[in-house]
Amino acid sequence: MSNSNGQPPRRHRIGYAFPPKKEQTFIQPSLIAHAGQHGIDLVPVDAAKALTQQGPFDCIIHKLYDDDWNQQLKEYSSLYPRTVILDPPESIARLHNRVSMLDVIKAAFKAPRVENVGVPKQVLIHDAAELESDLGLKFPVIAKPVLANGSAKSHQMSMVFSGEGLKKVETPILLQEFVNHGGTIFKVYVIGDYTECVKRRSLPDISDEQRTKLAGVVVPFSQISNEEVNIEGVEMPPPGFVEELAKGICDGLKLNFFNFDVIRDSNDKHSYYVIDINYFPGYAKLHNFEHLLTDFFLAVLSHKSMSQQSQSQLEQE
Repeated sequence: MSNSNGQPPRRHRIGYAFPPKKEQTFIQPSLIAHAGQHGIDLVPVDAAKALTQQGPFDCIIHKLYDDDWNQQLKEYSSLYPRTVILDPPESIARLHNRVSMLDVIKAAFKAPRVENVGVPKQVLIHDAAELESDLGLKFPVIAKPVLANGSAKSHQMSMVFSGEGLKKVETPILLQEFVNHGGTIFKVYVIGDYTECVKRRSLPDISDEQRTKLAGVVVPFSQISNEEVNIEGVEMPPPGFVEELAKGICDGLKLNFFNFDVIRDSNDKHSYYVIDINYFPGYAKLHNFEHLLTDFFLAVLSHKSMSQQSQSQLEQE
């Protein structure tokens, strides 16, 4: 296919920099093929080499977190300011802290709705001495590592059923009240303006009897079974609510690639809680993810092209 000048249309180069595991799951042959059919070449970036010597790129997508990589992106952007970086490292960094990542939820809604959304009550514990005071939390609580950087340790969470059990947790730690939510979690995937909500099995509800029985016990998530949870008939959240929440988080964090976990209070069907936000999740799990990503890339490239044309016109005036 040629353009109006008889020349083949210019192909667009999108560089990607991921850890090996993420690259293996995300850069599927089907994605490469579909993007290629629409004039997009997905090009691997070697993080061990100077980024400035590997272009040119129309866009760079990435999920590397070290300081050296961030510096490389900064240097590349200074030389090639028209290259779109998705997403800015400073925006991604906010999701590495489980306290700061959820601050955005408070400002997510612009207008009142029937549905209420918030964050379960949580307290950041810096050292063991703080555990001796009244934390004002209702048990059970979830003990979460403060750092959320994708490492194995950052995923090691536990359920604590009483103050006695807190003596067994390592600090610093984030303690978050557990909200009974019918054993169902709603995962909302975001790609730019696109959102998709799916339901998954989660931790089962905990009764007062169970809480009393397990007082003093700390149970790792890996030992809590959800096999008996049935989510087949669970009603999905209203689409408008999900889309508005996603847009609010997107605007607040200045991110395009993320998903967030939402639960619904078992005792109030209009009360929702956001409990986690993750950067660049497993999009390959979504149906037609190749089309979703390619459409997003095309939209980004189109916006970039229009911005450059406007800039050129201003410079000529």
